[in-house]
Amino acid sequence: MASALSPPRAPKPKGILPLHYYENFLEKKGPRDRDYRKFWAGLQGLTLYFYNSNRDFQHVDKVDLGGFVKLTDEAPWRNLHDPGIHFSLVLWNQEIKFKVDSLESREIWKGFILTVVELRVPSNLTLLPGHLYMMAEARDKEEARRALEKPSCFLKVSRLEAQLLLERYPECGNLLLRPSGGGAGGVSVTTRQMLNGSPVIRHYRVKHEGPTYVIDVEEPFSCLSLDAVVSYFVTHTNKELVPFLLDEDYEKVLGYVEADKENGESVWVAPSAPTAPGPGPVPPAGGPKQPPPTSTPVSTQDKLPPLPPLPPPPDQDENYVIPIGDVPAANYVNDKVLPPSRQVALKLKKLPKAQAKAPKPPVKPKPEHKVVNSGLLARKLAASTAQPIFPTTGLADVTAELEEKLQKRRALEH
Repeated sequence: MASALSPPRAPKPKGILPLHYYENFLEKKGPRDRDYRKFWAGLQGLTLYFYNSNRDFQHVDKVDLGGFVKLTDEAPWRNLHDPGIHFSLVLWNQEIKFKVDSLESREIWKGFILTVVELRVPSNLTLLPGHLYMMAEARDKEEARRALEKPSCFLKVSRLEAQLLLERYPECGNLLLRPSGGGAGGVSVTTRQMLNGSPVIRHYRVKHEGPTYVIDVEEPFSCLSLDAVVSYFVTHTNKELVPFLLDEDYEKVLGYVEADKENGESVWVAPSAPTAPGPGPVPPAGGPKQPPPTSTPVSTQDKLPPLPPLPPPPDQDENYVIPIGDVPAANYVNDKVLPPSRQVALKLKKLPKAQAKAPKPPVKPKPEHKVVNSGLLARKLAASTAQPIFPTTGLADVTAELEEKLQKRRALEH
């Protein structure tokens, strides 16, 4: 019985093997390891990568050489069970032990490590001309890489711009690298922290001396790269300083793609900020409801109805009182406009003065200017009774009293 044909298996995707300055077998023992463990190791930049085999493209461990201090040789153990050659890599925060099969392998590893760290081919090691040539190539590649590589928190800004960035985006970090004002390839470090609610800004100078960067503090510290400079500030402040990383994943300006009507090409359009819309037309009754337009706040005086016009003030020659009735207090806008009741009270004070100037019966009747004024008063009273400015219940009593006094005056004149 023939078996069913199985579908062909798709080939597994192969990863790209990393490129290293040098690679070979190397046994490693870290501070927390009990014994040595054999890896396929490769040196790239200032990092030693460790793989389970030479066919793997994903490393399982790595060691950063940014905190390099020195390389030391260990005396042979003279143990038949361990004939390997040992040397140690001393970093500023740890010490890692290595073991190789021969003295030549040890000299090669030490030579490549010193080349990428110091950017020079060492001359005090026992090496073949071919090895020296390979180290010179690694030195040139490392110099080119460092010239192009900058940490993410390095920005080409001035001192003031660095302070403003740290102040405006505190959530993005509080440590920023920038070019030094003195030039010569140096850099400066700007930090911003809060102390009792007040910002504390500090600037540190980092000198570029040959292949190293020297942090100018009380005890100058040398670093092989700017990444090592950042690591120094982070680790020596209990990780209170965080490298500044501006989040540029989100846009601040609204834009869209629009086709050009003339040539048909698509262009990116970023419109200006919209202005507050004015009162638009009323939507139809059957249509969808539109959101109410935004309006600017107005003062309470603009919303209140206008005050009614006050009557014209009387002439100085006339000592008569124009009665003004009381109006509700709801018509007042502020305290600058006096209530009509108070105006009536102020003007009624002139009434005794008008009564005190009542004319005595003359011997001979003579036409006087007061008759004209009395006629003017009559016309005003007639107009006020026909179209009262402020109609109230007490206006009829005052008018009757004035008419009675007017009739008495006319009787005396005749």
